[in-house]
Order: sequence, then structure tokens, then C-alpha cells
Amino acid sequence: MTTELTVDLDPARLADAPFSRVCTLAELPSDDPELGRYAGIIDPTWTIGPKVHGGTMVAGSAAAATEWLRKTAPEHSAMFPISASTDFLGAPDPGEVEYVVRTRKIGRQICLIDASLSQGGRVLVHTAFTFSHLDDTVPAYSADHAGDMPAAPPADALHYDTENPMGKLVHVAEGSAVAIDPKWAAFLRGETAEPRLRLWIRPRPGDEQDPDVAAYFAMMAADMSPPVPMNLGQFGWAPTVQLTTYLRRRPAPGWLRVIATAREVGGRMFDEDQLVIDSTGAIVAQSRQLALIPQSR
Repeated sequence: MTTELTVDLDPARLADAPFSRVCTLAELPSDDPELGRYAGIIDPTWTIGPKVHGGTMVAGSAAAATEWLRKTAPEHSAMFPISASTDFLGAPDPGEVEYVVRTRKIGRQICLIDASLSQGGRVLVHTAFTFSHLDDTVPAYSADHAGDMPAAPPADALHYDTENPMGKLVHVAEGSAVAIDPKWAAFLRGETAEPRLRLWIRPRPGDEQDPDVAAYFAMMAADMSPPVPMNLGQFGWAPTVQLTTYLRRRPAPGWLRVIATAREVGGRMFDEDQLVIDSTGAIVAQSRQLALIPQSR
């Protein structure tokens, strides 16, 4: 794939809205009218160590699926991805990627679209998206999800920067603001504790002001926590076997709170739930993933 993307490369724009570059796509020719093809770029910013961040690939795929729905079924252009079921077949490198999308169903309440992310002619990520209308009503019931977690990082929060070991690993913090709650992050103190972590993440102003990009960012944030087995002393890459992401509503401006927990950490795999709460206290996104236990090298 060598198509030149029509992306605004103005340095000031990229500094103000770096995540929008993930969500800005160029349509490619397709020999099959049933398939849409889009070119995209995932910059090295959106990596954890050398690996492209999984949630970012879900967000880019969601942008491609949304573009396709709006083009092929404009009467449903108000719909947005509310669910994404993602399988990771391989780990792409930062750089150019291609998305191929196909419609599986167009309905009055629900639309279904599949998206595949490819690089070098190989499909590396496949996501099945469910589209519908986001929830913009006051909940009939809502549990106390945030607990004692404040809406913004307190003074003792550890921001991901060059002084923080997490900042050196999580390059996503170069395109957003990220801080971890030291109260739950026992692994940073060389201690062990329950497999649970809390952090805050906020997009850059330009990304926050674009309603679509802010929503894609919230989907990405649902995969933002470090693997919770780190609190059990288990470090290393934890490959995701399967990730399911839900988007409930568009986030309000401000910090997003991410709460990650596990039900069971086994000998080969573990589950991890992540809850994303906006500055108003509303749930905006959720995820559940099954991942492999980090293997010491």
C-alpha cells in the first residue's frame, strides 16, 4: 500500500489533536462493491514498548467501519459503534495500515459491520462491530462505579513522563495525558497486592473537542490499563486473546478514569475488565479481555 493519505500534517495540528491522525483515513479503490478499503496511519506514539496499542487499533478500525456505514447507509449516519469484538491475529508495526470493511446487516435499530486491519498484505486484527444509537438519557439506575477515585489526578498521582518508568514504556502518553494511582499500583513500590489498577487519561484539546474522535479515544482508553497481574509480580507482555469493547455514550470534556480489575489470574491466562468513567461520573466505555499470562524471559 503506497497511497498518500490526505491528512493534515501541520505540526501545530498534530500537537493539538494527535489521536485524530489515527482516525483520519483515505478511501482506497475497491474491485468489490461489497467491500470498503481505507488507508490509515498509526504513529509510533500509539505503542506500548514496541507493540502497537490494541485499543488504538480498535479505535482506528471503528473509524473505518463508521466511514463505510455513513457512505453506504447515510440514513443511519447518526449511529455509532456501541460494541466491538476484536481478535488479534498478529502484531503490526507502527506506520501505514489498511482497513477492509464489509456490511453484514443494516437494520432500523442495529447495523453490523466487520473490519480487518492489514499490513504487508496480511490481516492482523479483525473486529466485528455493532452499530446503534448511543445512550444520551439519564440512567434509570447507576451503581457507584468510581468509589473514592477523584475525577482528576490528585497531587500524589504518578504522571507518565520521562521521570516515571511507565512513561518510558507507554508511548501513548506522548499523545495524551496519563497518570496512574499509586495507591493501587503496588508493583511500582516492589510490593504485591490485588490484581487491580486505576489511572486517569485525557486527550489533547483538539481531540477532546471533536465528538467522533473523543468517542474513539474513549474506546481506546478501555484498553489503557497495564496488565493487572503486574500487582502479583508477573511482568512482561501479556498478549490479548480476545477483547470486547462497549461504548455507552460520548464522553464529557475532562479526564477519563479507568478502573481495571480481574476475576481470576490463572496459570496460563487471566481476565481483565476495564471501566471508563468521564468527568461527570458517567460510564462511557467498558471492556473485557482474555489475555495470556506474561512469560518471563
